[in-house]
Amino acid sequence: KNTNRTMPIASITKLMTAMVVIDAGLPMDEPITIAEADVDHLRNTTSRLSVGTVLSRAELLLLALMSSENRAAAALARTYPGGTTAAVAAMNRKARSIGMENAQFHDSTGLNSGNVASPNDLVRMVKASTQYPLIHRFSTTPEHSIYIRGQHQQFRNTNSLVKNNDWDIAVSKTGFINEAGRC
Repeated sequence: KNTNRTMPIASITKLMTAMVVIDAGLPMDEPITIAEADVDHLRNTTSRLSVGTVLSRAELLLLALMSSENRAAAALARTYPGGTTAAVAAMNRKARSIGMENAQFHDSTGLNSGNVASPNDLVRMVKASTQYPLIHRFSTTPEHSIYIRGQHQQFRNTNSLVKNNDWDIAVSKTGFINEAGRC
């Protein structure tokens, strides 16, 4: 139904963020510091990643995909070659290159309701993301503990379906903003 109608896609956006970050070939072990620029002032969402937290690019990618951590996705885009503007431009180029005809990206987190795609576009994006073993691994990890500022913090996948070992899930990503509903 409405296969070409664009709608906000919320945090499903993070699949595209992950693809362009991986495509850039950036070192996954590079430490990245959460900055004030990564704080969400659009919707004022909360995060357990306080400004000054240092994690590797791989850990940020894991948290962005698994637990939909907005500051992690923002930091990944900010540290992309050329910064957030270049990352978003790469996301839009990647969308076109995989046949996403109706998609448009404005940020790396999905908090911007201008991040839209049609159902046909989402099929193309999910299909493309299955070609990335790291996206498979990180988006289907049920939970993960990370040592942050002197203590272990447990993060869980926003999709409880990944806990079912009988299912062979290739890629998982959930999302929610009021304009998109539950994705």
